Amino acid sequence: MIGLISATAAGAVARDRVAAAWPDRTRVYEGPVGDAVRAAFAECEQLVCFLATGAVVRLVAPLLADKSSDPGVVCVDEGGRFAVSLVGGHGGGANELAREVGALLGAEPVVTTATDSVGLPGLDTLGFPVEGSVATVSRALLDGEPVALEAEFAWPLPPLPTAPKGAYTIRLTDRDVAAAEREVLLRPPSLVVGVGASRGAPADEVFGLVEAALRDAGLSAKSVAHLATVDAKAAEPGIVATAERLGVPLVTYSAEELAGVEVPNPSDAPLAAVGTPSVAEAAALVGGGELLVPKRKSAASPAMATCAVVRRPGRGRLAVVGLGPGARDLLTPRAEAELRRASVLVGLDQYVDQIRDLLRPGTRILESGLGAEEERARTAVAEARAGHAVALIGSGDAGVYAMASPALAEASDDIDVVGVPGVTAALAAGAILGAPLGHDHVSISLSDLHTPWEVIERRVRAAAEADLVVTFYNPRSRGRDWQLPKALAILAGHREPTTPVGVVRNASRPDEACRVTTLAALDPATVDMMTVVTVGNTATREIAGRMVTPRGYRWQTGSQEQEDAK
Repeated sequence: MIGLISATAAGAVARDRVAAAWPDRTRVYEGPVGDAVRAAFAECEQLVCFLATGAVVRLVAPLLADKSSDPGVVCVDEGGRFAVSLVGGHGGGANELAREVGALLGAEPVVTTATDSVGLPGLDTLGFPVEGSVATVSRALLDGEPVALEAEFAWPLPPLPTAPKGAYTIRLTDRDVAAAEREVLLRPPSLVVGVGASRGAPADEVFGLVEAALRDAGLSAKSVAHLATVDAKAAEPGIVATAERLGVPLVTYSAEELAGVEVPNPSDAPLAAVGTPSVAEAAALVGGGELLVPKRKSAASPAMATCAVVRRPGRGRLAVVGLGPGARDLLTPRAEAELRRASVLVGLDQYVDQIRDLLRPGTRILESGLGAEEERARTAVAEARAGHAVALIGSGDAGVYAMASPALAEASDDIDVVGVPGVTAALAAGAILGAPLGHDHVSISLSDLHTPWEVIERRVRAAAEADLVVTFYNPRSRGRDWQLPKALAILAGHREPTTPVGVVRNASRPDEACRVTTLAALDPATVDMMTVVTVGNTATREIAGRMVTPRGYRWQTGSQEQEDAK
């Protein structure tokens, strides 16, 4: 919950805007400001104070205890111009909250945390537990000192400017070891604990078994991702309590699913009880991985619990990102977040140049030229399979004549794939032209490098006969100068010579050019590969210099009037 506190009418206006936008996330604290701040500090995970920064400093200073548990505090001036991350930038989430509040109010977020200021991810913001000399190693990264990354297994980390060797170390491990001097331990959620239990098994027995299994194997409980068991034991109190004490979710599987998992130590007892020859080992191994602790029983007599521990593979992550038509303000926030999250960027060199400044230090860039689309797709998938966080970029929307299709054709279910939509060339051109896509429309690429012309021509004829607005991608190049005239001739057989045609070159870029002409007047020689050509349907009109295709609600209104007249 986010506590909202203000002292003046001006502050209350901004406060109420935030409360209205986030009704389920916020609570307004009324009354004397000092009492409100103290109450919110004790009851909320975060605070937004619409007060002078000095006043907030004095009010929260006596309340601060530990940065790992203190709520994040954001201060917004009463004019709503700045949203300052004051306390708990990382641990309390104040940095991100300042950005969110700034976006909501049109205020400038002010973040002074050193790592955020230079684009480095904070070591305590990577999404899993961290131990050791966080401040010391972070300072070394900021100062450009050589910091070594020692990963005991592959895991999709964000970019970090590390070196092969260094006096400082970031160590990715699920082992129960202590951090050395000048070392940070990152604890990824790499362990799955499978558990089985007889009815009524005491919680202390189940938890003690799991704790001992991890300790004896030299594994850290902080790297346990979840407990896993059979559906029939989903409500078993001892198992439920163990998951709660470890602070991890409980995941269950059907007996049929567990019976299909090959295990080293099957048994007749669980088969008779719940319908599968293995619960602990099978539940831990459902997603694959390395069995670190085979099935072991609790020490009680008779033993009422079993467990097994598996290290699951770190699944690589492939984000297929659409960059939009070129203008920076048409790059979506989600796309920008994925670019900053990726430790490996794969893309066409000219597209990489567009967003190079957004990449975090340490990002590995794999760029290539035109014509290497399939190679880029294979490279991106291979990097993800190696356990990296990868962003594969394309212009417009990555799923429209871009990189998503070849990448997903190459990828299998051994990696996580995320699609990030972008503004397509057709949409960018349509917005510039007016509203040419107001009714049914189709996009057709005239490039016959990958599609036979006979297929393209058949699609153009179908669009012409169906009276669809048509947007032509890849309309004309030096080596392909006859396809566009041919396509226009096909459309001309079904539409008037005066049909509006929009021609947009480099939509949204500094050298953008746009004109509206007609089907008869368009000169194909004025079109190139940087151009999108939009041909209207029989209803499209030019109104005040803009292309407009009516949405066509008139027929619905007329039909209703006829019904009313009956």
